Amino acid sequence: MNKFTRFVRQRKRVRQAVYQTDRNIMRSLVRTMLTLFGFVLLHSAAMVVFEGMSPWEGFWLTMATLSTVGYGDVSASSVAGQASTIFLMFLCGITLMTLLISDYVDYRIARRERIRSGHWDWNMADHILIINAPKYNRESYFHRMISQIRESGEFNDTPIMLLNEDFTDGLPDSLRQLGVVHVTGLASRPEDLDRAGAKRAAHIVVLARDEYSSESDSYTFDVSHRLFELHLGHKAIVECVDDLNRPRLKALDIRALLRPIRSYPEIIVRAMVAPGSELLIEDMFTHANDHTVRYPVWLEGERWADVVTAIVQASLGTPLAYVTKDGHVETHPDGESHIHAQSLLILVHTERTPTTKEVHRAIEHHFNTRLKDVEN
Repeated sequence: MNKFTRFVRQRKRVRQAVYQTDRNIMRSLVRTMLTLFGFVLLHSAAMVVFEGMSPWEGFWLTMATLSTVGYGDVSASSVAGQASTIFLMFLCGITLMTLLISDYVDYRIARRERIRSGHWDWNMADHILIINAPKYNRESYFHRMISQIRESGEFNDTPIMLLNEDFTDGLPDSLRQLGVVHVTGLASRPEDLDRAGAKRAAHIVVLARDEYSSESDSYTFDVSHRLFELHLGHKAIVECVDDLNRPRLKALDIRALLRPIRSYPEIIVRAMVAPGSELLIEDMFTHANDHTVRYPVWLEGERWADVVTAIVQASLGTPLAYVTKDGHVETHPDGESHIHAQSLLILVHTERTPTTKEVHRAIEHHFNTRLKDVEN
């Protein structure tokens, strides 16, 4: 029963503390401290007047009494001095000390609850601000995304803040352990953007609310427009579901526009670390402009740099990797390495996809030309 009573009282205390504002709690703390300080001065003066103590001895006795330590090295012996101690310290001073501790506990409870629920003002600067959250599997997505950010040397210790309404009960432990904090709110509200320190952020990422619905672009546009009004478009990396909406977003000076690819959050990290590389990565995920094709090409010790030169000079594409004879894919090999391959992986233009015969012809032509040059 006692445990249940303590639990109920604690829950009531938490509610009372949270419903108070920081200003009210601090005002109460200051008022109690000033009042207590006044009683300390009065009692110290009473000890000087009634007991003939020095100012320091009077203050020492006052603090020993207030803290309930009671060393006993000095004490009030006269009736007036004892009466002053009873009224000023036993009745008023210790009571005020209890109230002071109570106000401080309220402040700590309120602070902890606001941090947990995302209503704390972090006053961050040079941080990464991530606006919105994926509709599905948000915890696993953020964990992978933020892990990739942390693995980048440039952002290893950079503060990261989430601004959304999806973690009102607090961030999961898996995200807090990565040094992430959050603000509960909507980026469409200026006061929430200000609380998240958008103007002081180093990078701003605006995620699509629903990666499968073009309707989420409407909210994304609203957020992007607010960032544009704050002259923050050059810091923003924005996800856009429908390609038809890209021109409207580009007009807002957005730094980078991406398709929401939830299985590959690293694309956003690349946009922050190496601006422009996200376009190359995004292009590989689609079949619109360029795509990778596997060509069966048998190579016996040719230099990789010569193979790349042969394909590029023939304007057929850009070799990215080769497949060894046992089926292993070697990506981005050293230019001087002599390769033994059964296939080549080449990045080609979608509207001009070369045939296997053209690839063979380009390689044969290049090596035949080199052989003639050597013979001459």
